[in-house]
This record gives sequence, C-alpha cells and structure tokens, in this order.
Amino acid sequence: MAILSVKDLRLQYGDTLIQDNISFDLEPGTIMAVMGGSGCGKSTLMKSLIGLLEPSAGQVFYEGQDYWLASEAQRNQLRAHMGVLFQSAALWSSMTVLENVLLPLDLQGALSPTDRQAHALEVLGWVGMAEAASKYPSDLSGGMKKRVGLARAIATGPRLLFLDEPSAGLDPISSRRLDNLILDIRARTGAAIIIVTHELPSIYAIADDGLFLDADTKQPIAKGPPAELRDTSTHPTVRAFMHREEITTP
Repeated sequence: MAILSVKDLRLQYGDTLIQDNISFDLEPGTIMAVMGGSGCGKSTLMKSLIGLLEPSAGQVFYEGQDYWLASEAQRNQLRAHMGVLFQSAALWSSMTVLENVLLPLDLQGALSPTDRQAHALEVLGWVGMAEAASKYPSDLSGGMKKRVGLARAIATGPRLLFLDEPSAGLDPISSRRLDNLILDIRARTGAAIIIVTHELPSIYAIADDGLFLDADTKQPIAKGPPAELRDTSTHPTVRAFMHREEITTP
C-alpha cells in the first residue's frame, strides 16, 4: 500500500492557478524528487502535502486516509508521522542544537525526559552533530544547520519525510555529504522521502522516482526515475532541465 497517494490535486492562491492534475503514489522507502524550473509550484505542492495549504480540488491520502477530509484530531495524528526539513532549516535561534532536536520529542511526549535527551543525542550522532549539541544555530555553518534540521525532522521516527531544497546554498562537497546522509537516513529508518530540488547532482544521486512540474502548462509533464527521464524524455522542457540546456524557440 502506498504511504502517500495524491489524486487530481489542484493548487491555487486565490484565483491564481499554480498547478493542476497532480497525481502520484509514493511507496514506503522510496525517494521521489519534485522537479521543475523556478516558479513552477514545487514548494507550493510541498505546502499542500504537509498540511499548510488546502488544495482547491483533489485528494491527499496518507496510508489510505484522506487528509483534507479528516478531523483536526485525525490530521494531528497523521502529521505526527511526518518530518519536514525546510529550505532555511528553520532552527530556533534561541535554542541550542540539542533543544531544537528535543522540541518535537517534547511535543510528542511519548518518552521520558531522560529518554528524549538520549534519543536526541543519538539522532544528532547519526548526522554527525552530537558534539555541537550545546551550540546555537548562529555558531553553525549552512551545512551544519541543514544536518541539525534533518536530525530534528527524523527525531520522532516519521514514516514520511519532506525535504525542501536541502542542498540550497551549500557548496558541492557539503551538498554531496548531505545526499549521502539522506540515503543513510532512508536506510536507517525506511522512511519514504519527497525532496523538492532543482539540483541535478542530488536528483541523480538519491532519487528513485521523479515528478516534473511545468510552469507554462501548470501541470506535471513527466514522471519516472530521473535518469530515465534524462535519457528518454522527448519533451523539450524536460530535456532542457535534465541536461541543463537552453530552450530554443523557432
């Protein structure tokens, strides 16, 4: 059974259509890249999938349950199985690294305070940041903040993980390190992952599947493994993106 199923989703801001006719299934343990040029609606789709933007049409099912028809209590239960890494990492500047990772565990309240701290330190160890537990976000580099944000996103053991432009602003070495970390997290947790990105090296390195959103037609124009889309797609927009080519017009 798919952990996430999206059926005929339409996304709008007021009367402005962002994307339409979005449908896909995400199986457990799969990494799917949401691709497309700037302004095509990748982050808007992410907002809808994590419950921040109600679609104007269509359905989002989490393990068979319709999120937008669920009660608020049911939505809270569904969100408890999601983890999110925002583009900026979104760490609380007034909290230490450890306190940032503890926050979702404290809100969940499933463990004792001692066990929460032990688990938070363990997760920080997974991302190589245990020694920075007492530091504040202002003491960290961009790549370090992303790793702490990832640790916070996985702290509660989510079955579904959303990563919004995780490599944005990182140098190539830090970006590759983060890619390897994402693969390691998938191996450790078995979580399904949706990654919003336009970074081709990351897409080819970690994504099993891909969904390509088009800004002109305002709907998906391709779906499949990224390397397969690169090698076989005949759509000029997809080919230009996957090969970093300029689109030429007659």
